[in-house]
Amino acid sequence: MFHRRSDTTVEVQMMKPNINPTHTQAHKVIFTEGPKPAQFGQQVATHTQAQYESNQPIPKPIRLSLLRAQSPPKLWERTCCNGWTGLAGIKKTYINTSSLFFLLHYPFFLSLMEMLKCIFLLVLVIKLSICRGDELFFKPFNVSYDHRALIIDGHRRMLISAGIHYPRATPQMWPGLIAKIKEGGADVVQTYAFWNGHEPVRGQYNFEGRYDIVKFVKLVGQSGLYFHLRIGPYVCAEWNFGGFPVWLRDVPGIKFRTDNGPFKDEMQRFVEKMVGLMHQEMLFSWQGGPIILLQIENEYGNIESSYGQSGKDYVKWAARMAHSLGAGVPWVMCKQTDAPEDIIDACNGYYCDGFRPNSYNKPALWTEEWNGWYTSWGATVPHRPAEDIAFAVARFFQRGGSFQNYYMYFGGTNFGRTSGGPFYITSYDYDAPLDEYGLLSQPKWGHLKNLHAAIKLCEPALVAVDDSPQYIRLGPKQEAHVYRKSEIGCSAFLANIDEHKTASVTFLGRAYSLPPWSVSILPDCVNVAFNTAKVTAQISVKTQVFGSPHSSKRTESGGLWLQDVDPTISKSWMTVKEPVGAWGENSFTLQGIVEHLNATKDTSDYLWCITRIQISDEDIAFWEANEDSPILIIESMRDVVQIFLNGQFTGVVPNFTLNFRQHYVVAMRLYSFFISFWEGSAVNDGFGAKQPLHLQQGYNELAILSETVGLQNYGAFLEKDGAGFRGKVKLTGFKTGEIDLSSSLWTYQVGLKGEFLKMFAPEQNESADWVNLSPDILPSMLTWYKTYFEVPDGIDPVSLDLGSMGKGQAWINGHNIGRYWSMVAPKDGCQKTCDYRGAYNEKKCATNCGNPTQTWYHIPRSWLQASNNLLVIFEETGGNPLEISIKLHYTKAICSQVSESDYPPLQFWSNPGPIHTNVSINAKAPEMHLQCDYGHTISEITFASYGTPRGSCQSFSTGHCHAPSSAAVIAKVCQGKNSCSIDVSNAAFGTDPCRGTVKSLAVEVKCTSSSNFAASTL
Repeated sequence: MFHRRSDTTVEVQMMKPNINPTHTQAHKVIFTEGPKPAQFGQQVATHTQAQYESNQPIPKPIRLSLLRAQSPPKLWERTCCNGWTGLAGIKKTYINTSSLFFLLHYPFFLSLMEMLKCIFLLVLVIKLSICRGDELFFKPFNVSYDHRALIIDGHRRMLISAGIHYPRATPQMWPGLIAKIKEGGADVVQTYAFWNGHEPVRGQYNFEGRYDIVKFVKLVGQSGLYFHLRIGPYVCAEWNFGGFPVWLRDVPGIKFRTDNGPFKDEMQRFVEKMVGLMHQEMLFSWQGGPIILLQIENEYGNIESSYGQSGKDYVKWAARMAHSLGAGVPWVMCKQTDAPEDIIDACNGYYCDGFRPNSYNKPALWTEEWNGWYTSWGATVPHRPAEDIAFAVARFFQRGGSFQNYYMYFGGTNFGRTSGGPFYITSYDYDAPLDEYGLLSQPKWGHLKNLHAAIKLCEPALVAVDDSPQYIRLGPKQEAHVYRKSEIGCSAFLANIDEHKTASVTFLGRAYSLPPWSVSILPDCVNVAFNTAKVTAQISVKTQVFGSPHSSKRTESGGLWLQDVDPTISKSWMTVKEPVGAWGENSFTLQGIVEHLNATKDTSDYLWCITRIQISDEDIAFWEANEDSPILIIESMRDVVQIFLNGQFTGVVPNFTLNFRQHYVVAMRLYSFFISFWEGSAVNDGFGAKQPLHLQQGYNELAILSETVGLQNYGAFLEKDGAGFRGKVKLTGFKTGEIDLSSSLWTYQVGLKGEFLKMFAPEQNESADWVNLSPDILPSMLTWYKTYFEVPDGIDPVSLDLGSMGKGQAWINGHNIGRYWSMVAPKDGCQKTCDYRGAYNEKKCATNCGNPTQTWYHIPRSWLQASNNLLVIFEETGGNPLEISIKLHYTKAICSQVSESDYPPLQFWSNPGPIHTNVSINAKAPEMHLQCDYGHTISEITFASYGTPRGSCQSFSTGHCHAPSSAAVIAKVCQGKNSCSIDVSNAAFGTDPCRGTVKSLAVEVKCTSSSNFAASTL
């Protein structure tokens, strides 16, 4: 070691493999000159290579030290390359003789040993840069912001972000999802960090499998996309307990999300862990990583008033704590109007075009554009039309927005017991552009892709205008916003916010027709590139078909024929009954009622509560004389209880076997139950229950199975919320009055015996006393079932059809695919046609009325093995496993209709890049694009007509004008291909079938697995 001053350092880092291949231990080389630069990439004085070569004076001499980096040092890192950079954060290394000259000819005397050390360290730097090159994502860049936009590497940017939660997919799915996000035109990937997934036990961290966030961020970086990490650590997200670990409730003196010492200590410890991990893995932008934004807290403004001054103090503390960590990128708080000056406050909602941050110095960010909505058991499935989403996004950028994120771009699946609520379903599809299985949801994905391309064409003008755009009133409900800079060019947005009428307007001397509730985007202030209400993207018609291995084969002549396929997964099942009541030595007995979560710690949904009731002859005589029976009253309970008397089922709340009208009542109670949470209620009282009991003379055992269906994920005072019984549990109808059971002696048993034995695990399920299933015992409550099945052929996503079952959980090869529940949605509340016009809410355009809320459950293909896959089911209420089937999920048909009056393809506009100019459009005909899922080809042209076709997707018909060559032309261009494009023009079809008439091309095709299509053509 040698040095002249103690305030400057050179460190050496060598990346060293750890047991976990996705992480590293490090020795670190860091060349620094004084303190780290200010936050958000403010300019830093550096010294050029010429200064080094000319031996000009350098203010701070250098000391060299070799150390082991156990935690991320809060230093700016400098290599022997020019400029400030993270050592491993450069794509190319330019270490040259001048670097050697700088170290070996520094103006003070070195001993021979010190000189050899210096040369050795330089060799390490060169080798390190080469070895680390494949993990580098960007040339290191700073991120800052002004009143207009985020500033990336010195340039303002208009950014499109895609929300995706890494635990709601498998690591094997991540690369494909990220690729589709990038293809869809996004710049950024956004996610929460899920505290209860990463620290299920205090101090014991999990960053593996679906929780390997480092791998996920690196995959995003490798794709060339930026990253927005929302650490929270409260996330909401319809995720169990809002992302908080349940052990947090047990910290002495804790109060969540307020100015409370124990909570702040735990919160800071986790946030430091996440920031430190990202720093250690070189994932911040200034290190060459993709992370450009962080978020602290989440929608706290909704509940802040519940905490008074302590809430305000907590917000200020959270901001100070976040900045103290030295992450080097901006921090965001969403829905936080009192966010401190150094935190960007952001908008969440269906529409945010009217949002303005709380300071002129901050840009307008939209962290959650709700492009869909979540679903509850027994409710309809929400749908938000693509036209309205595009309208909302276009209006945001039209009126000065700069960063917009889709919540969700991919929703995924609540595997295991991760769904929140209570009562949220296992699917988190969210009506997103990518569906739960990762397939494109068309036309939403394609329409938004076109929107993004149009916005990018406007980006040079959008970022060049420093203040507000020029506003022009075009009509009573029509307006234009013009972004013009003489040296850059001009872009404009024309909006018609009338919900009913098309408007004809004049803009800069030209006439434009604006459909209702739409925005037209003019990248050059002349030509329309995109209108939010005109959808030219294809419609994908998806299907769930029986997936049976080897379900087809070729005949001798080479044709394809289907074998007789049994649609069910198996006819050979085994079963074990789950005991009622206490089953293990770990049960315990206490006086009075125990709160559910205090007993289970959320290790299981289930808690048995057992007590004994003594009935006399006099009691029996009283009931017989009055033709009455006693009634069990539970004043309040959460979420579900099943009641057993002397080992026999007596009743359940909510009821699983109701008619449609009764289901509607239950669904509305569930909805009201949630709304009270949404409005910030501290604790909801849940449901009451009344159940007649047929008690016998002597001792009666009352066993109540208390169940959770996802822990509350929203609201103030979450630490006070729980499950199970609230208030009194009592018996009425006795001659002497009522009996309060709340103070009786109760025995408690946490979980199920099958869970304790891990009967769902391949290594342990044989230890149970399985017997062959006899159909005559069905349906059966509290029963375990298992069978084995073969993996379906192909690469299509796989689902399990559990429509024949009641309520429970399912495991595939030991993986919990989630809760299932065949609750039926009300018959009413769905519209035959969905009108995109007008403000959206989650009840508008609802679907799936009169059907079970969820029937199909996603099985990731990475959880399947080549053969002998184990399926284990725990059924609570009675179902028929013999009717369970495996389904394949894919797009079976594609429809599209494009008019010759539609706009040319956006790729034919020219725009050299986000910071250049010269936007233009060539004379190009509109184009139809068709694409099947990956691994599928267009096998049949079901309908094709160029002319004046009538109808809509799956009901097209030819009109009075029709080009006879339509089907032949489409077949030549498309058949046998995964995707194809064709001009919508007379030239493409060799004729003008009706001169003087605006013509359209309508097409419907079938998609078939490529292997099946190839076999059928042999």
